[in-house]
Amino acid sequence: MAIATINPATGKTIRTFEPFSTARVTESLDRAVTAYRAHRRTAFSERAQRMRKAAAILDAECRELGRLMTLEMGKPIGAAIAEAEKCATACRYYADKAERFLAGEPVKMEGGKSWVVFQPIGVVLAIMPWNFPFWQVFRFAAPAIMAGNAGILKHASNVPQCALAIEDVFRRAGFADGLFQTLLIGPDLVEGIVADKRIAAVTLTGSEGAGRSVAAAAGNL
Repeated sequence: MAIATINPATGKTIRTFEPFSTARVTESLDRAVTAYRAHRRTAFSERAQRMRKAAAILDAECRELGRLMTLEMGKPIGAAIAEAEKCATACRYYADKAERFLAGEPVKMEGGKSWVVFQPIGVVLAIMPWNFPFWQVFRFAAPAIMAGNAGILKHASNVPQCALAIEDVFRRAGFADGLFQTLLIGPDLVEGIVADKRIAAVTLTGSEGAGRSVAAAAGNL
């Protein structure tokens, strides 16, 4: 499948992208693991500071990002700008709430003390659709990163510039190199990435067929 920006209003191809090679995917996963190992040890306050910076970038650039959504998938510009602003709200929400949400929970027991502790799990692969090209990503990425995880994004192939812009937002917000990455790949490489031991979890929003395919790949591990 071609990875390209095609203006849905005109059918004109605006920009094309060379899909990542298997070697480049491997390098990206290695970087994600390295970034995760450092990030998981950071304080919530440090993560929150960077997540609020991401929110500030989204707010400041909501019009430019909105125009990018409109160009790639045809969302009306007002709705596209509002989507970028909604993503900023989500970033601030998890920056403010994550530490409380993930606080240890005591469990009653006789003869001792016990509690539930919530810890990061690793690199999370997100397979996301085109219809909300920013929101679908941020609603996974903001809480996952605040929880101490890393993110790998396989976005829909018709919104590659949106996918790269999201990676850029997290990079400019100050998160470690490799902590959130976009992979420009087709569906043929997804099963192998799901099976990769460097991937701790997969989240998907999409069709029933895509869900069955990912679930089958994960179930074979």
